[in-house]
Amino acid sequence: MGRISALLLRYVYLLRSSWPRVIEIAYWPTMQMIIWGFVSRHFSSSSPELTAGGILISVVLVWDSLFRSHISYTLSFLEEMWSRNLGNLFVSPLRPAELIVALASVSLMRTLIGMVPAALLAIPFFGVSVFDMGLHLLAFFFNLVFTGWAISQFVTGILIRYGLGAESLTWVLPFLIAPFSCIYYPLETLPPWMQSVASFVPTSYVFEGMRALLINGEVRTDLLTSAFLLNLFYFMVGVATFFFAFDSARKHGLLLQSGE
Repeated sequence: MGRISALLLRYVYLLRSSWPRVIEIAYWPTMQMIIWGFVSRHFSSSSPELTAGGILISVVLVWDSLFRSHISYTLSFLEEMWSRNLGNLFVSPLRPAELIVALASVSLMRTLIGMVPAALLAIPFFGVSVFDMGLHLLAFFFNLVFTGWAISQFVTGILIRYGLGAESLTWVLPFLIAPFSCIYYPLETLPPWMQSVASFVPTSYVFEGMRALLINGEVRTDLLTSAFLLNLFYFMVGVATFFFAFDSARKHGLLLQSGE
């Protein structure tokens, strides 16, 4: 626990020493909310049923929590690679599992820094509050953050094994599942083969559950449970991938050569 706290303290000091970095974390979710908010208002004026009480703004904010959790996790890891600090970390008694816990913790912290201001600004700007979903919002948020962490396990495993040459995967993988996640449209919009793929994507259950709550006032615990179980499976596979890659990198001496 002490080593995890020390690593968390390191990341907090990094954030605290760079106010532009903190502002940037909150900047992108806020800009997303504003742009999509005005798009939502435009469609609402011509066809009110399209927004269903701010559903577009709500799903944009909630989807961004997945992207932020993943990017925050992998960027913290990449900062160690950019500064060539991985070798120094693992010369210490730090265990890979403790690194995962520390990265997940700082990811959650950075995600909240980014998402809370955007969610609060949506209230005076557009009269839409995601907090009206109550405790269900926590379930949607946690599931998407969990998905972000699961993706991050695969990405950091690839990075630790193949170096910064695979850095582009950090930005690509979250958007790979976006078409199957049914963020802005219901599942039945997809062709049958894509619906079959979507059934293995946890985010599709999250957004179907959000639409059921926002449009019909229906709480679909079955969808949230399916999303959680899929996330748990992918996270465990991702952690196994990370440990396998770490063990391989250690055997080949790659921890001290984490460049291109």
